[in-house]
Amino acid sequence: MKLFSMAIHGNGLRAQHMYILTWLIFSGGFFSVVDADFNYQDALTKSIIFLEAQRSGKLPPNHRPSWRGDSALQDGKVDLVGGYYDAGDNVKYGLPLAFTVTSLSWAAIFYQAELQEAGEIKNVRAAIRWGTDYLLKATAKRNCLYVQIAAETTAALAAASVVFRHADHAYSRRLLNRAKAVFQFAKTYKGTYDGECPFYCSYSGFNDELLWAATWLYTATKRSIYMDYIQDEAISATVSEFSWDLKYAGAQILLTKYYMEGKKDLQNFKQEADSYICSVLPDSPDHKVYISPGGLVQRDGANAQYVTGTALLFSIYGDILARHKQQVICGNKKFGSARLIAFAKQQMDYLLGKNPRRMSYMVGFGNKPPTHAHHRGASVPKMSPNKVINCPMSFVYYYNTNASNPNELTGAIVGGPDKNDNFVDQRSNSAMTEPTTYTNSLAIGVLAKLAKYHAQS
Repeated sequence: MKLFSMAIHGNGLRAQHMYILTWLIFSGGFFSVVDADFNYQDALTKSIIFLEAQRSGKLPPNHRPSWRGDSALQDGKVDLVGGYYDAGDNVKYGLPLAFTVTSLSWAAIFYQAELQEAGEIKNVRAAIRWGTDYLLKATAKRNCLYVQIAAETTAALAAASVVFRHADHAYSRRLLNRAKAVFQFAKTYKGTYDGECPFYCSYSGFNDELLWAATWLYTATKRSIYMDYIQDEAISATVSEFSWDLKYAGAQILLTKYYMEGKKDLQNFKQEADSYICSVLPDSPDHKVYISPGGLVQRDGANAQYVTGTALLFSIYGDILARHKQQVICGNKKFGSARLIAFAKQQMDYLLGKNPRRMSYMVGFGNKPPTHAHHRGASVPKMSPNKVINCPMSFVYYYNTNASNPNELTGAIVGGPDKNDNFVDQRSNSAMTEPTTYTNSLAIGVLAKLAKYHAQS
């Protein structure tokens, strides 16, 4: 395993609840609100419904967003019908789609019991399968992939194979066999598509995806061939971000679990996982990531994706540390599992309404949620099948209007506030009001855990 240091930023794009608001000032001048009580079960259910609203293709009879219809039924010279639209426009990008499946699968594996108790495990499996069915189509031809980053597709298929191992063994084997083949393809034809992509360019390169893919293949198979690759060939890096473009921290936390279970030659991944945590925690001496005055992790446009990604990693790593009675070491300070888990909850609570504006950033949930999500399907009303609206006039009628969206994009977590906790609920402000599938997929595991352990009485 090769190691180098890396600092990189990915380019990302109503149920009632009761709350008590109390402001506390912490060191560094950051503010945090405490003592809020949310209906996490409702937030969890709605976050999954949003993924259904992003489905492309022929929709199933049990599809819940009633305003959505079939779409893109003739995609591709080969059959590429299905999959997910990544965000507010009707486009399917392979890289974020695969990451949505991988991160959702991780939640389904690590928080299976919590999702089961919440009654949502079947819906989560259905959401994963909607993505993997498409990825199987995209990889049907040997040494050919109708997608952008091969190794992320490997990770998605391998992680999903673990999800379906007991629920649908034949499907699980199919996913795993395809994951192995695509990984070989990814190793053989290394490269990025930086010069070809208008969006979702892989600024971090392909090495993080290769480590991430090998880690998920090892998780799915426990075969030494993948561990050998991780230790002898893969490249790792110290980072302060986890996102659709940068996977190192996720792989490091997965591998730290194996280190704590006895694979002591993986100690370097524990050190790198700790480094990620130390760079984010505001009370760490190695803190690097900007935290807003209201306490929110802040990086770039469509910032909520970094918030939910941080929450998932802190939650999972916190649980791993608790299980093995370990701590994170940040210079001369140590942080236990409780600190990580509390920070994960703080980030999710901010999005749900525990923030300076006292508003929810999830559509259809909580107090004063957004009503102008940057989303074509939600902003265009139902109309006759024969109705024709040209593109320029659609901007006049539906985009450049102050009216709320006619269709509620239930459960969508929008981009969120800026670095000063300011927010404008305006459709044209895509950085603040556009949702993404991976923002929600990263939130689902954390919400399931919160629904179990912080349920409203």
